[in-house]
Amino acid sequence: MHNVTNDITGPLKGLRIIDMTNVVMGPFATQILADYGADVVKVESPGGDTTRQIPPMRHADMGCLFLHLNRNKRSVMLDLKDPDGVAALLELAAVADALVCNVRPAALARLGLTYERLAERNPRLIWVSLVGFGSDGPYAGRPAYDDLIQGLTAVPSMLVQAGSETPHYMPVSFNDRAVGLHAAIALLAAVEQRHRTGRGQAIEVPMFETMVQFTVGDHMGGHSFEPPIGPPGYSRTLTKERRPYPTSDGYLCAIIYTDRHWQSFFELLGQPERFATDPRVSTFVARTTYAKELYREVGEHLATRETSEWLADFAKHDIPAMPMHTLESVMDDPHLNAVGFFQDVEHPTEGRMRQMSVPTRWSDWTPGTLRPAPVLGEHTGEVLREVGMPEPAIERLLARQQGRR
Repeated sequence: MHNVTNDITGPLKGLRIIDMTNVVMGPFATQILADYGADVVKVESPGGDTTRQIPPMRHADMGCLFLHLNRNKRSVMLDLKDPDGVAALLELAAVADALVCNVRPAALARLGLTYERLAERNPRLIWVSLVGFGSDGPYAGRPAYDDLIQGLTAVPSMLVQAGSETPHYMPVSFNDRAVGLHAAIALLAAVEQRHRTGRGQAIEVPMFETMVQFTVGDHMGGHSFEPPIGPPGYSRTLTKERRPYPTSDGYLCAIIYTDRHWQSFFELLGQPERFATDPRVSTFVARTTYAKELYREVGEHLATRETSEWLADFAKHDIPAMPMHTLESVMDDPHLNAVGFFQDVEHPTEGRMRQMSVPTRWSDWTPGTLRPAPVLGEHTGEVLREVGMPEPAIERLLARQQGRR
C-alpha cells in the first residue's frame, strides 16, 4: 500500500504546463509529462472534465477513468465565459512553459484566447493544439472522436478484411492515446528547440493525419510505389487465421515467424524435414504469400493439445508464445505483479484504489509515489497565488467556485 504525496520529482521538474484538455487524448499526453515531473495545472470548467462523470465511482465527479488519466496534476476551476476567468488564465499562461488544449481554436478565439495574444506577454510559451483535422484541409474545424477516426483510418474495414463478419471498432481508445503520445513528444521537441532559439511556438497535432500514419503505415503495400505495383495491405496480418489459437482447453497466442521458429515447430510435430521440403515456408517472402493457409495449419495442430503443454514445448524450443489474458486475468499476471506494475494506493477522498505505475525504468531516477487525481478546483487558490494574481481577484473566483458546489 502506498500513500499518495504532493512531493513530485522527476526529469521534467520545473516545466509548467497549462492543461486545457478533457476526455482522453489530451489528459493522457499531460499525464505522461506529469509522471515525469512536469507541473501540470489542469484548467477545468465549472462542469469539470467529462471523464469525471464516467462510472464506476465512489463519489460524484471522481469517475474511474478520470482517476487514471489525471494523477500528478493540480486542478484549477475557471469559467472562461467570465472575464475574470479569462484574466486568470492569462496570468497562468504568462509564467507557463506550455499550454495544451483540445478546444477547437475558433471557440477559444471567440473568448479572446489565441496563441498570438498569449505569446505577446510570454514569447517563450509553447502552444500545443490537439485537433481532429489539420487546419488547411476541408475537414478543418469538424469534431473528431476516436470512433470517427477509426473509421476514417480504415480500421473497421481492415477488421473485415482480416475475418470479422461486420465492421466494428476496436474496444480501446487507441487513437486518443497514440495521438496523446505524439503530442507529448512534440511538446518536448519544442522545448528542446526553445533551448536553442529562446522562442516558443504554436504546434498543431491533428488526429486524422497522425493516425493515418499509425494505421496505414503497415499497409501501404503496392501503393508504396508510383504507379502502384499491387494492392495496399500486408497479407500476413490481414487474415482471419492470425488470431489467438484455440487449444483443447483455452487459447494460445503464438508467433511462428523466423526460419528457426518454423524449423522448431516442425520438429515438435515430428516433421523435421518439412522446412527444407515445403517451398511455402522456406523463405520469409513465401511465408508472407501463404500466410493464410500456414496459419490455418498451425491452428489445426494447436487445437489438439492443452495450452500448458504447448507453452512448455514452445518455451523449450524458443518459440514465442503466451496465454491469452482477459481483463480480469491481466491484473493478476505474474510478471506485472513481480515488477509492481499495479499499485494499491490510498486516495485522500476516494479511499483505497488500484493504479498503474510509470512503466519505464531509469538508471539515474526512480519514479516516486504519485500525486492523486485532484478534486475539481482543488488547487485554484494555491496556483493563482503562485503566479502573483491579486488576492481580491482570487477571492472573487473562489467565492464563485464555492457557490457552484
